Amino acid sequence: MSNGDTICAVASPPGRGGVGGIRLSGPESFLLAERICGDLPPPRQVGLRQFSDGDGEIIDTGLVIAFKAPASFTGEDVVELHTHGSPVVLEMLQRCLVEAGARRARPGEFSERAFINDRIDLAQAEAIADLIASASEQAARAASRSLEGALSHQATDLASALTELRVWIEAALDFPDEDVDFLADGQVAERVEAVLDRIESLLARSRSGRLLTDGIRIAIIGKPNAGKSSLLNALTRSDSAIVTEIPGTTRDVLRETVTIAGMPVILSDTAGLRETVDEVEIEGVRRARREMQTADLVFWVVEAGDTNPHRPEGLNEAVPCIRINNKIDLSDHPPGASRGQVNLSAKTGAGLKALEKTVLETLGLDGETGGEFSARQRHVESIEKAAVHVRRGLAEIRTTGSGELLAEELKGAADSLGEITGKLSSDELLGRIFSSFCIGK
Repeated sequence: MSNGDTICAVASPPGRGGVGGIRLSGPESFLLAERICGDLPPPRQVGLRQFSDGDGEIIDTGLVIAFKAPASFTGEDVVELHTHGSPVVLEMLQRCLVEAGARRARPGEFSERAFINDRIDLAQAEAIADLIASASEQAARAASRSLEGALSHQATDLASALTELRVWIEAALDFPDEDVDFLADGQVAERVEAVLDRIESLLARSRSGRLLTDGIRIAIIGKPNAGKSSLLNALTRSDSAIVTEIPGTTRDVLRETVTIAGMPVILSDTAGLRETVDEVEIEGVRRARREMQTADLVFWVVEAGDTNPHRPEGLNEAVPCIRINNKIDLSDHPPGASRGQVNLSAKTGAGLKALEKTVLETLGLDGETGGEFSARQRHVESIEKAAVHVRRGLAEIRTTGSGELLAEELKGAADSLGEITGKLSSDELLGRIFSSFCIGK
């Protein structure tokens, strides 16, 4: 399937480099490339060519490789020109291609064409952008697995299981005179429960994958002078936050991006939680409470000598929390972790390794399936919607015995999972996704 026009773009990073690249895709890719470098090598073979402008003046010498449709990334005829990595040379060559009849590609247009031509599904297309933007080795490996179809295959398999179950239920409704009442003997509920278990398992793994893609948002909260800013500085290995003995030094949210145990993390140091009449500090406390409501994980910092600290008011029960007993260098507490608590000293660094391990355990990223594939928030939301549909259908069959309502909920669940791969996606969604890609992909 061709989109009618031929697009071109620089496919290498901005700036100077040893090697640069230009990519062409569309029905006239071969013809336009030949105007720049003469005859092309056979498909999938590399050839050394001189690149010239419209007047025949040589611009550069480099490598050419052609891909014949549909055996290419986009499913169209594709040509790649590999040159020296001068931005001037790359722009000269791209301008020559445009003058010959190509169009400059929009951001993500190559991946969009690959999706339209069924070379990849939507989740795989997003994984390309996630792989390029990966901030850690673990995130890169997870994105690579998503690009290979790890998330897509599981979502598709679940959608098929839901459809098969719905067909089985509707068959029971269409043939009510059969000897066995499938809707009343418990078989339906058992099968729905089994599918729901699979959906919830996929949801948990997708949430972990989303953390790899977006980074873990950790809010550091606690009373003034508990050592929150010192902990931030210890984790960032810098003096990012001002540390003094004066309570209320931190008045706004200070964010730093770091890597903890191979995971991208966005740390937020917040104002100390206390009653105050200072208007600026009141606003800082308000922002601190907002951070702990929206974070993926909360570090609740207390002094190790505080034997009965009061849990911060407004802490979201849905957000996991690690209590950090800080300043063990001033007490007899040994460094280490147990039952969601970590003893450490932000000043000396003792116990920081135990904190890293506890972070992974708390977020479910320490097991074999932790970080199995990359995911995005929209994937998580689609799986959450599927789970809601199945739970509602399960409640209907248990309370009212309504097979019709269960079948409708199962259809809604399958449709929600179809949104992940793009089987059921609006043009607006597709436009928003691909516009976030870099040009040349």
